[in-house]
Amino acid sequence: MTNITPSQETTNSPVRAKLIFNAVSGQPQESPHQLATIIEQMQSRKIRPEVYIVQPRSRVRAVVRNALSRGFSLVVVAGGDGTIDAVAGALVGSTATLGIIPTGTRNNVALSLGIPGTIEEAVALLRNGRRVRIDVGHVRSGDKGRWFLEATSVGLLSDLYPLADDFQHGNLGQLGGLLTTFVSATASKLSMVLDRAERLDLTSHMALIGNMPYVGPNYKIAPDVSYDDGVLDVLVYSDMSKLDLIGYAMQSSTGVVVDPRVKHFRVKQITIDSDPPMPVLADGILLGKGPFTVLIRPQAIQVLAGPLSITPAEVLTSDQPA
Repeated sequence: MTNITPSQETTNSPVRAKLIFNAVSGQPQESPHQLATIIEQMQSRKIRPEVYIVQPRSRVRAVVRNALSRGFSLVVVAGGDGTIDAVAGALVGSTATLGIIPTGTRNNVALSLGIPGTIEEAVALLRNGRRVRIDVGHVRSGDKGRWFLEATSVGLLSDLYPLADDFQHGNLGQLGGLLTTFVSATASKLSMVLDRAERLDLTSHMALIGNMPYVGPNYKIAPDVSYDDGVLDVLVYSDMSKLDLIGYAMQSSTGVVVDPRVKHFRVKQITIDSDPPMPVLADGILLGKGPFTVLIRPQAIQVLAGPLSITPAEVLTSDQPA
């Protein structure tokens, strides 16, 4: 476990923070009230926010880099996992600290870091949270590269995720597309190179490369997945039918399931090629099809985290939709 240091609560001196607020995360109709509450809570704790409201064409990473160049040492994100991901990527290698106020739909990053879902409790962590340095993953597929916090996937999950995300956000018309995509999906031969040495060939509908414990609808991908151990957790669901995958996911939602067909590797780098080619997805962003490489950057950013015993129910509170 990463060593932690006391937060700014010990000094109780005023501090500046760059606040990145995404008004369309979670329930957009609640965003004016959320922003007012966040600012009020921050000011009550002597945190002086400079607010940036995310727009559809916003270049969030450029906004963060500009804040760093002007001396901000605390960057706070109020939004969902996608907004947190964008800000985290801009902080890689910097000395600034990331604070998180989860106002999204799934809030997997907050859940993994033990950050509670109420605005008051999340703002309190900006003063009294655990300071931890966490790993960040990087994926490159063709000419596209991306930092990620949660996971990169290839195959069935990558196919279904964009449709499922639209469906969860109220686009019920995607149900037919979900079913069609699921029925038509086929397995591929995955040729993998682990840590530039070991070579493996497995047949599977999907593989998942995780950096944090939770993905999707607060699904815990495996026991003992850690965001600060310096390795990626690779899970390949080999020789499992699509119905097998559904059954495994349902069983896993209630506890640990041991299935010898699920191959689990821990690596610092992995390259995967699929035949026939399957889509690659990094924290909800499609990167196309074809070979890709994922590596870990250990302790790449510093984050204010909460208690480790947080549960999904504590993250998805009345401040956000379930």
